[in-house]
Amino acid sequence: MTVTKPSLHPRATELVDEFTQWRHHLHAHPETAFEEKLTSAFVAQKLQSFGLDVKTGIARTGVVATLQGKGGPRKNGKAKRIGLRADMDALDIHETTNLPYASKHPGKMHACGHDGHMTMLLGAAKILAENPDFTGTVDFIFQPAEENEGGGREMVEEGLFDSHPADAVYGMHNWPGRDVGTMAMKPGPMMASYDIFEIAIDGRGCHAAMPHLGRDPITAAGQVLLALQTITARNVNPLQSAVISPTQIFAGDTWNVIPDTATIRGTVRTFAPDIQDLVEERLKTVADATARAFDCTARVMYQRRYPATINSEAETGIAFAAASRVVGADQIDQNPEPSMASEDFAFMLNAKPGSYVWLGNGPTDGNCLLHNAAYDFNDDAIPYGVSYWISLVEECLSA
Repeated sequence: MTVTKPSLHPRATELVDEFTQWRHHLHAHPETAFEEKLTSAFVAQKLQSFGLDVKTGIARTGVVATLQGKGGPRKNGKAKRIGLRADMDALDIHETTNLPYASKHPGKMHACGHDGHMTMLLGAAKILAENPDFTGTVDFIFQPAEENEGGGREMVEEGLFDSHPADAVYGMHNWPGRDVGTMAMKPGPMMASYDIFEIAIDGRGCHAAMPHLGRDPITAAGQVLLALQTITARNVNPLQSAVISPTQIFAGDTWNVIPDTATIRGTVRTFAPDIQDLVEERLKTVADATARAFDCTARVMYQRRYPATINSEAETGIAFAAASRVVGADQIDQNPEPSMASEDFAFMLNAKPGSYVWLGNGPTDGNCLLHNAAYDFNDDAIPYGVSYWISLVEECLSA
C-alpha cells in the first residue's frame, strides 16, 4: 500500500538523537580508503551490541553483520536473503565547516556523507534486531574504499556473496539538491562508469629560444586536449552519453626549456559498455595520431575503474514500494536524470540484482555540495534513511 505522507518508523524517530551522536562521532574521525580501522571497529562494536553475527576483515577493513528473521520458512521452503550496503571511507579534503564535530584528522573529512550512510544502516540494524519479525536473512554490508579504490570490487572478489549468498543487494546515497523526505530511483542506469587515462606525449627537449631544434610536446598536448573533445562531439551518438574530462596537465620545470614530455590525465564517464569501448578506442587513436602530426609520440594508459551502476527492474519496484510507505509515492522521483558521477556499488550490482536509490539531503545552499570542504550530511535525513531500510526488509522478507 502506498501513502502520500511520511510514515517514519516510530523507533527511528525515538532514537534519532542517539543516531545523530553516532554520526557526529564518525564525522569527527574520518579515515580514507582501506584505512578505516577505527571506523570499522566502531561499526563492528555497535553491530555486536545489537546481538548480530559479525564478520570483520573482508576486503581488509570491511564489516558484514547477519540477522536472521524469526519468521518460519516460506511456503516454497526457501528463505530469501538480501544485502544492505553502506560505504565507510572519507576523502582527502581539509574540512572547513568549523563544526563542533569537525574532522579531527587534518586533511581528511567525510565530504560525501558516508558517515550518514553508516549511521542509517546501523540504526536500521539496531531496530530490526530488537524485533526481527521477518522471514529470511539480512546482511548489513559496511564497505571500505568506495572513493577511487574499488572496495566493492574487492569484497565481491574475496567472496562476499559466497559467504553471504544474497538473492539481491541494495544501496542508498544521500543527494544534496533534493528535499529531505524525498527519494529518487529508477530501473537502468543511475550512475556512470568511471575510467581514467594518462597520455604521455614524448617529444625532444631543447632551448626555448630555438624551438625548431626540438619537438615540442606542449604544443602537441594542447592539440590533443582539443581533439579529445571531438570524440563525444563526433563519434558518440548524440542520444547517448559520454564525458571526457582532462583534469591534469603538466610539463617542464623552468621558463627557458622546452621539455621532453608533457602529460595529460583525466577521466571518462559513460553508461553503456559499447560507448565505453568506443571512447577508449578513439581516445587512443586520437592521442596517437595527433601527437604524430607534431612529430611526437603518445603513450596512453587507460584503466577501467568502475562499471556503470545499473538498477534491475524488479528490485527497483520493490525499493519503490518500500520507499512509498516511508515518504509517499508522490515524493519519489521515478525518472531521475542519471548522474555522471560513479559508484563502486556497481560491482555488487554486476554480481547480484538490486537497486541503488538517492535520499534527499536538502538544498545545496552555500557549499553544501558533495566532495566540498564545507559539506556536512543533513541529520534531518537520518530517520528517513533508517525507515527506508526497515521498510525494504519488510517488503522483501514478509512471510
